[in-house]
Amino acid sequence: MKSIPNAPGVGLRLAHLAEMVATRPLTGWLEIHPENFLANPHAAELITELSASYPISLHTVGISVGSASGVGRLHLKRIRAFADKIHPLLVSGHLAWSTYGNEYLNDLLPLPFNDETLRVVTAHVDEVQDALGRSYLIENPASYVGFRSSTIPETEFLSEIVHRTGCQLLCDVSNVMVSAHNMGFDAYQYIDDFPAAAIQEIHLGGYTPEEDEATPGNDLWIDTHAAAIAEPSWDLYAYALRRFGPKPTLIEWDNEIPPIGTLLGQADYARKIAQGVTKGVGEPANV
Repeated sequence: MKSIPNAPGVGLRLAHLAEMVATRPLTGWLEIHPENFLANPHAAELITELSASYPISLHTVGISVGSASGVGRLHLKRIRAFADKIHPLLVSGHLAWSTYGNEYLNDLLPLPFNDETLRVVTAHVDEVQDALGRSYLIENPASYVGFRSSTIPETEFLSEIVHRTGCQLLCDVSNVMVSAHNMGFDAYQYIDDFPAAAIQEIHLGGYTPEEDEATPGNDLWIDTHAAAIAEPSWDLYAYALRRFGPKPTLIEWDNEIPPIGTLLGQADYARKIAQGVTKGVGEPANV
């Protein structure tokens, strides 16, 4: 059985699918959004073919563990059937909500971190893991607003989800940078406080600065996945590897998608940073 290697991989989007099948470039592994394939039989055939050559992980965007109205059981059933075909090594999703009743929103919306939310999220993570028949990885969010009703620090909230459900975690390092800038906390302290033993995967993606209309002269960092990974995120990634040890790392790029070679180049840069950390210097050599 394949395992997700520590060599970095790339997020495979439909724009690059045919090229990946035709050229089979060297990369550690591939991660896909299964929702892009559920209603696209041809794409599903191609990713099934690729799964024989690359380790695959699924990163869900439609499983809404934070929704008060519950997770979609039909959607879970479809994800399970798809996973049973391609045998992913990891399945992950977001600490967020994106559905209300039968309405699906094209956003990952924030949650207050308190006891009531914790009960909702843990019940839904249990349901997701039971339905999928495997462990589910929860990703830390990119934050733009906070809630007065939040009473639990985010890293403690994640740790308690792990404790109550047995799930695992996906640490999105770029989300940490975005949230730290927007919410005014120390990104490096967040990494220090993150429940490291539960981490099975790291994400890196680009963000976009935009003017904050509520406070002219200031900017928000938006998790657009529409640009190259910024230098502060690379620095925090090196720090995270020193804290967590080697972890499978994934390059995300979802908007204004460049040629596949650009993603592979970012993955190679991540590999060099990881090599530098392993050698004890924390920086890539000869980049």
